[in-house]
Amino acid sequence: MTDILPVNPAPGSLVRPAVRSRADKGRRLSLGRRALGPMLLIAAWAGSTSAGLIDPSVLPSPGTLGESIVRLWTEQALLHQVGVSLARAAVGGFFGALIGLTLGISAGLFRLGEELLDALLQMLRTIPFLALVPLFIVWFGVDEAPKLLLIALATLFPMYLNTYAGVRNVDRKVIEAARSFGLGGARLIREVVLPLALPSILTGLRFALGVSVLVLIAAEQINTSAGLGYLLATAQLYQQVDVILICIAIYAALGLGADLVVRVLERVLMPWHAGIAVR
Repeated sequence: MTDILPVNPAPGSLVRPAVRSRADKGRRLSLGRRALGPMLLIAAWAGSTSAGLIDPSVLPSPGTLGESIVRLWTEQALLHQVGVSLARAAVGGFFGALIGLTLGISAGLFRLGEELLDALLQMLRTIPFLALVPLFIVWFGVDEAPKLLLIALATLFPMYLNTYAGVRNVDRKVIEAARSFGLGGARLIREVVLPLALPSILTGLRFALGVSVLVLIAAEQINTSAGLGYLLATAQLYQQVDVILICIAIYAALGLGADLVVRVLERVLMPWHAGIAVR
């Protein structure tokens, strides 16, 4: 029989589990692999522009974009413009996701709700959002209302579809078992249905927040005097390619940030999913 040697930690210190050490190392390795692609792309971009392979009027160098960011920060209040756009996406996305969640739960739980809501929402979600822009301008003017409504309407449908599917896929035997223990009404929904449908709901939220950023680009073309859409329209008017690329990069960063928010929610609300990954 092999003897097991005791581990004598230093006084006042704790033994760090090997599993956690391997997990930290794997996390750092994963982050490194994720960053490798963008770093290689930026390096190729910088090399091509410095070697003269790409016309600067078509694609400015990373250094030129850095100078443009500084100029936008000081002269155009870039942080304020980003804040305005972020507020629009957040407010519109919040109300759209909340309404979609409520309608999805109603249609998923109750036959009457499905009969009243599902056909109507399935029909409305096929309408191109850009086709609604002139109609919303006629109805609500050119202030913030049409922008927020357009974002809310766009985020409503992915949230509704995923919530409806998640609720409908809850095992009916589990619901019946919960009812046999006296659970019913709002308590049954809160303690049984929603936790089991949570993966689909969070997937819907991820799609909804991503869509809110996509529709933000179209919404901010409606007579904006502030926000990324205003910077983008001005840059298009004066053919400022560097500013256009900066605005596109910020939109992409907002989309990435929205996805990270949902990932954090998944870790908090469903910690058992964090350890499930394909090695």
